[in-house]
Amino acid sequence: MTVGSPKIRVSKDPVKKGDMVNVKTMIQHPMESGLRKDKDSGEVVAAHYIVSVKAVYNGKVVLDAVWTGAVSKNPFLGFHLRAEKTGPVEVTWKDDKGQEFKSSETITVA
Repeated sequence: MTVGSPKIRVSKDPVKKGDMVNVKTMIQHPMESGLRKDKDSGEVVAAHYIVSVKAVYNGKVVLDAVWTGAVSKNPFLGFHLRAEKTGPVEVTWKDDKGQEFKSSETITVA
């Protein structure tokens, strides 16, 4: 499985200051807990999962989550934030192998 390629989506239309904006993001990741056995070989599949997700909007942390192997493969995360001014929202995913994946999109405030 290809790991990475995070995607993020916010409204392409300008929003008003103070409006709540829906942010949707997902990443391709196996999210192996380290507890599952391979059905063909019977061997335990090594753990490999996202351990943290952080979202920053205009330099301010708006979401900081700690995850475990209990999250499903190719995880999706949606959250809301209050739009204050035009600027980027950047989401950073980190996994237990030390890999870091980033994606960003601009929120436009009219």
